[in-house]
Amino acid sequence: MPTSSASTTDSAKSASGGVQSLERAFDLLERMADAGGEVGLSELSASSGLPLPTIHRLMRTLVACGYVRQQPNRRYALGPRLIRLGESASRLLGTWARPYLARLVEETGETANMALLDGDEIVYVAQVPSKHSMRMFTEVGRRVLPHSTGVGKALLANTPDAEVRALLTRTGMPAATEKTITTPEGFLAALEDVRRAGYAVDDNEQEIGVRCLAVSVPDSPTAAAISISGPAGRVTEEATERIVPVLQQIAQELSEALTTAQNPA
Repeated sequence: MPTSSASTTDSAKSASGGVQSLERAFDLLERMADAGGEVGLSELSASSGLPLPTIHRLMRTLVACGYVRQQPNRRYALGPRLIRLGESASRLLGTWARPYLARLVEETGETANMALLDGDEIVYVAQVPSKHSMRMFTEVGRRVLPHSTGVGKALLANTPDAEVRALLTRTGMPAATEKTITTPEGFLAALEDVRRAGYAVDDNEQEIGVRCLAVSVPDSPTAAAISISGPAGRVTEEATERIVPVLQQIAQELSEALTTAQNPA
């Protein structure tokens, strides 16, 4: 019996040698994540270029597995089973980052962190503490709002202004200290400074007496940033000139390691 064209399409090998239907399913999940909410089959068809019957078949499988859920209005949203995968991947990302954070500590003397943007919040996924007796601790797993952190500025620096304003409207901009930026205009100006300088600064904005320097990890599979934090008396303007190139170099090396892990030879 001849194989149907639809079956042939779904089981065909991709150009990379993988299973084409799997690649298409993950592509649809990523498009849904980029959309940030509910999507319809016609929208996915238009953005992916796949025919509606193929998308319907893939989505039906993803719904059955719990990775996608169909809403009462017949549109689709990411499903709850992805949460467990995401949490495990975040922990693994932190594990991969630790050797790079350890190098940051060795070369700067200050506590090093890695953070991700999870929804509207910043979550810290890895840390290596400074060897100084006076040092800064941010617990792994801690969640904070982006507007008062260096990593938040680094992660949002290249986000369109309208999206940043929408995020700030949802979260509010409570003052952690008297130096916290509490207006959208002030925060957007700070993001412009990040784009111009190539790094972000938290200058006593999350905690009085603490300065933080942060950079994003380029081409990370999920938005990530690394930072160092320490007493303002040590993380001075002079120290910043020395530390920032180290941060940028290690962020680039971490990016290359994550890209290799994501796309093994």
